[in-house]
Amino acid sequence: MASNSQSGNAEVPPVLPSIPLTPEPGPRDASLGALAKDVTTHLSTLVRSEVELAKAEVTAEVKKGVQGSVFFVIAAVIGLFSLFYLFFTLAEFLSLWLNRAAGFGITFLVMLLTAGIFGFLGYLRVRKIRKPERTIDSLKDSAQVLAQRGKGGDRENVRELTDASSGRHAAAG
Repeated sequence: MASNSQSGNAEVPPVLPSIPLTPEPGPRDASLGALAKDVTTHLSTLVRSEVELAKAEVTAEVKKGVQGSVFFVIAAVIGLFSLFYLFFTLAEFLSLWLNRAAGFGITFLVMLLTAGIFGFLGYLRVRKIRKPERTIDSLKDSAQVLAQRGKGGDRENVRELTDASSGRHAAAG
């Protein structure tokens, strides 16, 4: 059995409650209530142990994900800062054939045009966002049923709500 004491430098994980793998000593003629209590205790211990295991695994994986995402963020920032040098190089390249100021001016206009195009595409995408009509209708129907609750017509309201929502979902699908 694991203990909390440390031997040498090896770390021993904390002792978690566990279900015994061998039969527990006890009276053979235990009452049904005592048996039910034992089952409940063991089931509760099992569920807690499973939750602790899942929590430990998820925590470790989330830490790995956060560490990896930090590297992606650093790479993205360096990539964005390096675009400055790309545009500077383009301007200097254009200045081989044109005046230096004209090369930088053309580069600036290309950057503005590109930003304007992406801004317009973003606007078109955002403009297409619509409110969730089916969810709003469903919530209104539910509110009507709850408002009439206790007035004696619960079963009829539930049937109407079920019929209306299934018909609407069938028509939408």
